[in-house]
Amino acid sequence: MIMESYHFDNLIVIVEKTGSVEFAKVSYPIRYGRFSEIKTRDYIFQCNLNGEIKYIQGRGEGWPHPAEWLKRTVANDWVYYSAGEYGRAYDYFGEHYLPCLSYPSNSIMGGNPFNDHAVGSALEAWEEARIRLEGLRARSLPPGLEGFLSLATECDAKRLQLRSRVLHELIGGPITVLPPDTRHVDYEIIPVIIADGCLYNCAFCRVKTGDDFAPRDKKSVLEQIKRLKAFYSHDLPNYNAVFLGQHDALNAGRDLIEFAASKAYEMLELNQSYMKGAYLFFFGSVDSLLKAEDGLFKMLQGLPFRTYINLGLESADQETLTALGKPIASEMICEAFARMVEVNRQCERIEVTANFLLGSNLPQGHLPNSLDVIRNELGRFYSKGAIYFSPFVNGGSMRRETRRSMVRRFGEIKSLSLLPTYLYLIQRL
Repeated sequence: MIMESYHFDNLIVIVEKTGSVEFAKVSYPIRYGRFSEIKTRDYIFQCNLNGEIKYIQGRGEGWPHPAEWLKRTVANDWVYYSAGEYGRAYDYFGEHYLPCLSYPSNSIMGGNPFNDHAVGSALEAWEEARIRLEGLRARSLPPGLEGFLSLATECDAKRLQLRSRVLHELIGGPITVLPPDTRHVDYEIIPVIIADGCLYNCAFCRVKTGDDFAPRDKKSVLEQIKRLKAFYSHDLPNYNAVFLGQHDALNAGRDLIEFAASKAYEMLELNQSYMKGAYLFFFGSVDSLLKAEDGLFKMLQGLPFRTYINLGLESADQETLTALGKPIASEMICEAFARMVEVNRQCERIEVTANFLLGSNLPQGHLPNSLDVIRNELGRFYSKGAIYFSPFVNGGSMRRETRRSMVRRFGEIKSLSLLPTYLYLIQRL
């Protein structure tokens, strides 16, 4: 495909630029799929194929770091990708960049780039650039450029906020937490909700709805996928990953999972994506994993996806589970971990990962007992089946000393783990 470049004084517009077609672990800025780009003296603005602003990268001296950028999600949240301040980002998160969120989350790294004047100015600069693009529409323009400008100039702040509300209404509410494994596709997923609520509704959890678990019916799932296709519209080919939500899709059972995944692949035309391969992500619980029959995993193996299932284990210590208000026994945590290891060894196209908590106020037996389970089931290091530790603070903000202590403790845990081990950043959609 030949991209078109247009120059207007100190403004350059490139329509349908092509980026990488594979998600990669690299230490430099990279863009994926197809997008359009606007360059000014101080910024690079990049829009998706619906004309919505998606990336902003500063070019001037005031920008915090030349290899860092802002990204807007389809839910209209801005995320700052930090590199320079965190030399060990890959060790901590499995990625070379740390996504800094514009809303409260569970990060223990400290600092808030959104307090930086340069970052706020970049968001204002996009609105100024959009207005400049609007002025170009009065000219006689080539069809490709005219089409892009028509889309981009309509996507002002009000419209982007409205689009976010439309998405949440379409799927039945916001996604309060994405699986940590979605980092492998830079959190670029299409959410298809097949079940609501949760089996446990643990007392410590701040991201669940509090509702009892209830699967959705196939008719509503099918209608949801149809509406999602219309919502993503021109930008649909930039996606090759689906998240089956919300908090325990594994418990929805083989039939509904297969139906939703197959229909999503077919109707969202993932085989025609600009990105190579296809990915499926969802959460599972201890109970849903233990009751899952081999046939379910055989079915997942036969789907045209690489599948990631993330489990909330939290702790292998009974005192800790009780304190957290997680209504299961520590023996079940051990059984679920053993089942996770078994699935990972037997199923090439499936990876089951697990979450544990990391906190200074948890019972003393939490980390020793949890590490004991993680290590004893393995015997040697395995590269498949990541363990994520989620920073946990029982109310209030996290003091600097607490953050530093937790980072040090995580480093010690990582050195002892026989599986890839990272910090969990709770990102919403």
